[in-house]
Amino acid sequence: MAYKLRSKLWLENKGKVFGDGPAELLEKVDRMGSLRKAAADMKMSYRQAWDLIRVLEENLGFPLMKRQTGGSQGGGSSLTEEGRSLLLRYIQFRREAGNCLDELFERYFGQG
Repeated sequence: MAYKLRSKLWLENKGKVFGDGPAELLEKVDRMGSLRKAAADMKMSYRQAWDLIRVLEENLGFPLMKRQTGGSQGGGSSLTEEGRSLLLRYIQFRREAGNCLDELFERYFGQG
């Protein structure tokens, strides 16, 4: 029988504070410059995305995004330095954790 490895990792501090979903949302905000566009791309309502960011910021104790309203160019969002740092560290952590899990999986359940 061929097994497949599935895993899910997240950070906790008296509850879940950061994981793959929030990381994906922040990556899209960083790339698109807009929480509204990032939410739409993830098939998430703007309200749901905004509530998620607000709860994350509250649980983490620092702002993840800078918001700019209105103006001739319209509003937009960008990541704070703390938000970008958390996102980059989480992405790197997930990559390395995935590599370690793949190696362990191969050792214990590999076909070779």
